[in-house]
This record gives sequence, structure tokens and C-alpha cells, in this order.
Amino acid sequence: MITEIKTNTLYFDGCNTVELAEEYGTPLYVMSETAIVERCREIRETFLSKYERTRAAYAAKAFLTLSMCKIIEREGLCMDVVSGGELYTAIKAGFPAEKIELNGNNKSVEELALAIDYGIGRIIVDGLDELKLIEEICREKGKKANILYRITPGVKSDSHDYIVTGKKDSKFGIPLDDEVIFPAVEQAVNSEHANFMGFHFHVGSQLHNNESHLKALETALKLIKDTKDRFNYVTPELNIGGGFGIRYTDADDKKPYSYFLDPMMERIEEFSRELNITRPEVVIEPGRSIVGEAGITLYTVGTIKDIKGIRKYVSVDGGMTDNIRPALYQAVYEGVIANKADEPKNELVTICGKCCESGDVLIRDAKTAEPERGDILAIFSTGAYNYTMASNYNKNPLPATVLVKDGKSEIIVKRQDYEHMTANEVIPEYLK
Repeated sequence: MITEIKTNTLYFDGCNTVELAEEYGTPLYVMSETAIVERCREIRETFLSKYERTRAAYAAKAFLTLSMCKIIEREGLCMDVVSGGELYTAIKAGFPAEKIELNGNNKSVEELALAIDYGIGRIIVDGLDELKLIEEICREKGKKANILYRITPGVKSDSHDYIVTGKKDSKFGIPLDDEVIFPAVEQAVNSEHANFMGFHFHVGSQLHNNESHLKALETALKLIKDTKDRFNYVTPELNIGGGFGIRYTDADDKKPYSYFLDPMMERIEEFSRELNITRPEVVIEPGRSIVGEAGITLYTVGTIKDIKGIRKYVSVDGGMTDNIRPALYQAVYEGVIANKADEPKNELVTICGKCCESGDVLIRDAKTAEPERGDILAIFSTGAYNYTMASNYNKNPLPATVLVKDGKSEIIVKRQDYEHMTANEVIPEYLK
């Protein structure tokens, strides 16, 4: 087990979490390499090895460091990036260019040029004017780019509105109105500077039901058929996105990858036989599902305020600066006092951060052992969208990140200090 309790203390991938907090300080992101590898291998066993001509591109926005690039490369996955910064990180780590795809709804000319110069495997085109930019860059550089169109399938997913991306009213993707999509497809098919590979969709994030995936798939398959009928062109690839949910609390009904992927693959193969075409190469983009449960965050308890008859606030030395998700879209977490992990959880408390915001609450109405100043609090399933969304609000430095495996730990992101945090700030001469 990745998480276990020994002598009243929480252990994570064999490491004593209280000792981790003492050695590296808090707040501290802790990532389990064992858990990451287990999820990558599940993807290989239930998808990549089971079905020919498939790829899995890790959605780097969930958690990306140089070390993570190396793990993903070692485990045989591709990588999906959504910004110049993520692409630069992959390049700096030496990640293979042909295994990178660039997503994003508003790519800059500089980002596209960086991608084309590095020779990445795919560019996911998200808007009608983007192909023109790609063609201009490729023309200047004497290159050709492989592209897919991200479509808006028009399906509603059962998740928070901020992480639902497949509905028609979305900033992502190209609408499927005939007068919009088909001229765009024709332009891509006939492009001298782009290889049109097919279509991409992503219906949302943290999903526990496959209904929206299957509905979106039908929309994409119809588009593949219409493209063949109208332009006599068979698209060789289909990217069906990610969004596979994880467990944050007992209320989450986590499903295996096969629950989502098997029925989609069966339908794609059936469709291909009906149309008498070679089944498209199928790509998925798991992110949160690989790293979400592989991470915990450690905090030190500070001020405790017991407002009689109302609420007991337990303040920790982090908060919305290292985990914005509860404040942003009411994400729910579970935690435990790591140095009292086996003690009865008889206290009902609200875990809050140190930011100057009333909304800086990490867990509301948590059941814990009796908290005291100096205790170490661990919050589970913080591996996705915590490090990557962290900020310096209130001039709080960013936490360190450690990678743990089999009882050993290594720093993979150093703790930010005040000097580093203010390094880019400049005082004009007239203010000196």
C-alpha cells in the first residue's frame, strides 16, 4: 500500500511523513513515484498493450516538472502540453519531440514556432485562424506540421462548470456547424504545410460516468464519416481526450481506465468495419488520473480558534496559495493529522490557510484527532493541479516538492525563498 499507518504515524510510499516535514519543511508537496508508475502501467496493460495503434499522452498541466518528464518518458507515454512553458520544460528534460502534442485555445506565434522548430508530433488546432498561423510558420521554416482539429462535441458532463469543456458554449474547440467545420476541414485536407491527422475532443475533467465520452465519440465518428463522404479523405487518427476521475473522498466512485476505454474502442472498431476503413489510431490524454492520488501535501498546524457553538478553525502554514481548488470550485478533500494517525477522530474542525481571504479554507467540517499547534497535517490526493496552480498570493513562497519511493525521498522542486520570489521586480531610477 502507498499509504499506511505505523506507530500512530502516517507513512507514504514507505516514508515517515512527520520526518519528511522535519527534513524538508512545510508546506510540502510529496509525490509517490510508485503510485505514478502503477497508473502508467495500468494504462499500458488495459489500453496500449490491449489495442494496436494506440497512444497515451500524459496531460502535463496536471503536474509537470523535469523529473516528471523523465518518469513519463521511461514509462513509454507521450506528453500533451498546453503552453510554451510546458513545452520548454519537456524540451529541457530531453523529452522526445515526436511524442509531444501541443494543445491550447490561444497559442501564440512564439509557442507555435517553438513547437515547429522542435519538431513535435502533433499540434491540436483549436481555432479557425490557427491553421493559417501554422502554415505561415511552416512556410518560412520549410517544414510541415501534423495537426488535428479540436472539436466541440456539444455534450454536457457531470462535473463542475469550470472543468467541463465539451459543451457547445465553451472557449475550447471548433463548433460543429456545417458552415464552420467543413470549410476548415477542406482547408486542412488541402494544406501544403500541414498533415491533417484527424479530430480531437475532451469532454471535461474528474468524470466518473462514461456517458459524455460515448456521446462525444458518436459526434466525432459522424464527422469522420462526413469527412470521408465530402472530401474522400479518411482521417488516420482520433484523440478522445481524458477526464477520468479519481478518488478525493469516499463520495467519489472511481472507475478503472477500462470502464471508459473498452466501450469506446469497441464502438470505434465497429464503426471502422461498417465504413470499411482502417481503424484510426486512438489517443488518450490522462493527467489527473495518473498523478492525483499519487500526491499528498503536508502542513504544520498553527493557530487554533474554537468559536463556541459555531466552528473550530485549525490554521495551517499553507492554503489557497498551494491548493486553490477548494476556493476556485469547491473541491473537497480528506486529511489526517500525520503524527496522530491512529487516534480517534472525535474533533470536527475546519482546516483553513494563512492567506488574507475568508475563502481560504482547505477542508470544511473535517473529522480529526484533537489538533495542537505543531502537529503535521496531511491532505490526500493533491498530486494534480496543486503544484501547477500554486501562486505567490500574499507574497507566500511556493512549497518544495519531494519524490518518494520505497522509503527514500529526493527533492525535485526546491522551496522558493523571498529573494527568488522578488528576483524579477525592478525599482525605476526615479523611485530610488
